[in-house]
Amino acid sequence: MKKILNYLFEHKKLSRQMAYEILVNISKGAYNESELAAFMTVFLMRSITVEELSGFREALLELCVRVDLDGTETLDIVGTGGDGKNTFNISTLSCFIVAGAGGRVSKHGNYGVSSVSGASNVMESLGYKFSNDQGKLKNEIERAGICFLHAPLFHPAFKNVGQIRRQLGIRTFFNMLGPLINPAFPKHQMIGVYSLEIARVYHYLFQQTDKEFVILHSLDGYDEISLTDDTRIIDNKVERNYTPEELGKRAVHPEDIYGGTSIADATKLFVKILKGEGTWAQTAVVLANAAIGIQCLGMYENYEDCYQAAVESLESGKACKTLENLIKLQ
Repeated sequence: MKKILNYLFEHKKLSRQMAYEILVNISKGAYNESELAAFMTVFLMRSITVEELSGFREALLELCVRVDLDGTETLDIVGTGGDGKNTFNISTLSCFIVAGAGGRVSKHGNYGVSSVSGASNVMESLGYKFSNDQGKLKNEIERAGICFLHAPLFHPAFKNVGQIRRQLGIRTFFNMLGPLINPAFPKHQMIGVYSLEIARVYHYLFQQTDKEFVILHSLDGYDEISLTDDTRIIDNKVERNYTPEELGKRAVHPEDIYGGTSIADATKLFVKILKGEGTWAQTAVVLANAAIGIQCLGMYENYEDCYQAAVESLESGKACKTLENLIKLQ
């Protein structure tokens, strides 16, 4: 690692092959914590290149514990995190609304690193048992319409850097990798990113695949549709900005989507919103994100139809029932 660090400190970039080999070695536990921390901070001081991200991604997908869902087409809704906004768990809530509307969701997530509560924190608090058992995950998809994939159980490298990431408490290039390495290889992916620069890198990578994708970024910095500003949305066909009014009927304020100061707060708020008891602003943000997820799945072509499907899923109680069914299977 010393040789690699000296190379990077000379402002040089990694080739795809070099990046691949480094991630393989991280997965094997070849480097100590100090070396890994130094390596991760390099990408806080400069932008990651497409070649570097491609190499890292290739290694993680090759080494991952793959999930075979028997050809079921699924969606993942996930954000990079690292936007520093500490919102409630919008992506995870949106997944349950999509599943309640009849979609199939293989949600990839992890514990919060740069936020109070990540998807894994909330799911664990709700009683979900993390597993990489194929039979369990297939059963959840079949009977609840959704399964949850806790990243460290599927990616050795994530397990080896988890403690360091928590100690650093800031986003690293692993935030950028998380949405790219779902071990169920979903056909449909909706990814929120914390910057337009990362959106461009993701767009390039997804154009090389056969996935149906949506990449989005709220222009005031959120890695999801926040309705606090316009949202840039990039998919297989177009790229354009959408106003809060177009996506969620009206704008909301940043304080309206704050996630609280503890995992307990986040979990309580999660259940409250899923029961249809959230504020207008909280509900509107979740519905807008779920509607784009439903559109990414191709369930409806028109956005308004997708939005109404999300409303029906939440207001009918189907989204909440999806969570209840999932927890009963644990």
